[in-house]
Amino acid sequence: MEIYIVRHGETIWNKDRRFQGRTDIPLTMEGRRLAQITGAALEYTHFDKIFSSPLSRALDTAKLIRGCRNIDIETDDRLKELSFGLHEGDMYADLIKDDSLNFKYFFDAPELYIAKDEGETLESLISRAGDFMKDKIEPLADKYERVMIVAHGALNKAIMSYVKKHPISEFWSGGLQGNCNVIILDYDKGVYTIIDETKKFYD
Repeated sequence: MEIYIVRHGETIWNKDRRFQGRTDIPLTMEGRRLAQITGAALEYTHFDKIFSSPLSRALDTAKLIRGCRNIDIETDDRLKELSFGLHEGDMYADLIKDDSLNFKYFFDAPELYIAKDEGETLESLISRAGDFMKDKIEPLADKYERVMIVAHGALNKAIMSYVKKHPISEFWSGGLQGNCNVIILDYDKGVYTIIDETKKFYD
């Protein structure tokens, strides 16, 4: 079974480099355009089912990629983005200046990142991403040909952490997934194979 893992389209907070987390920020027009281009490129690729984060930037991306096709979209709270607690909406450039907040480690040394002010740990994120894969995706291997997951930058990396079984120090291995970029996996007989980690359908 093939698994396509898509990051949502662009939002205004993406453009401003603000941490979004669980805050429900809508797609920009550019974000919608990228999702539509991705959907057009995948128009003749069969998907048995789409799973999506319930946050609108992901769910709207899933709907735009699906287009007019009759494909069921199922939302799951475990696909929501990492929570940054009280710092959602804050600028990344401002947060890394405050040594007490540990945000300077978030991308460069994630094993040293400590969630504060009601934020979620990377360990928790990886745990729920893995739980989702074991509960919802892996049981479909003998039933479906291909499924799609539409979620978020850190959440999708958490799925890959589960797939690769690597330490948190390698959480951002391969870099942050771009908006509407696609990771393609194959899952067969309990084994994941990475087909492409950097696929995109736009220039």
